[in-house]
Amino acid sequence: MAATKQSIRQSVSLPPRLAKRVKSLAKAERRSPNHILVELIEEGMEARKQKERAFFDLAGRFRAATNPEQVKALGEELGRFVFGE
Repeated sequence: MAATKQSIRQSVSLPPRLAKRVKSLAKAERRSPNHILVELIEEGMEARKQKERAFFDLAGRFRAATNPEQVKALGEELGRFVFGE
């Protein structure tokens, strides 16, 4: 968990199934549900940032590609990235 000088209290409503999973994780790790939620949020934000970087890297390679086969392959990969399988 990142060290902060001051925490800001937030209220979040979780679906019962998710709340149960968070509570179970907290119990297994002997930590508070709040610490688990903070960690999960931080990891999710980092994962989103990495996905964004991967997208822009792929888009840059697509724009720079000159070989038609490479352009097609990168275009298909970009399509999967944006629209899924």
